[in-house]
Amino acid sequence: MKHRYLEAGKIVNTHGIAGEVKIMPWADDPDFLLNFKTLYLDGKPIHIRSARVHKNAVLMKLDGVDDINEAMRLKNKVVSIDREDATLEEGSFFLADLYGLEVRDADSGEVLGTISDVLTPPANNVYIVKGTKREYMIPAVPEFIVETNVDEGYLLVHLIEGM
Repeated sequence: MKHRYLEAGKIVNTHGIAGEVKIMPWADDPDFLLNFKTLYLDGKPIHIRSARVHKNAVLMKLDGVDDINEAMRLKNKVVSIDREDATLEEGSFFLADLYGLEVRDADSGEVLGTISDVLTPPANNVYIVKGTKREYMIPAVPEFIVETNVDEGYLLVHLIEGM
């Protein structure tokens, strides 16, 4: 089931004294968060007055946060986006939509299990697949991933010997 609101980052600090917050985004590119006019904190919408990328973080000025003390109260809060406000490139998907997908062997049709976690090391993502008999770690690269079908709820993979 796709959730409407998706966690998109965490407020890790304040920036300056005028109430800006520093957000570490949970996206491939911090620019992704610049596409939104509204974020959600604790399930409540909050309008973004301004936003810019600084190094790997996003500095934001939020409505109602006008000084460093108000910004400090937001530290360590997770920010979310509304899926309806996001535009993804063709063939792209949110990592959150992968959790629970059924994973099938493209060669045999055997169900290997479901995606229980996604590791995001620098080189490429790795899908953790929990089956009834064992756990698999499958790199998210074309050599292993045949098809990702989030809408129909499955992932087709090609395993190599010894995997």
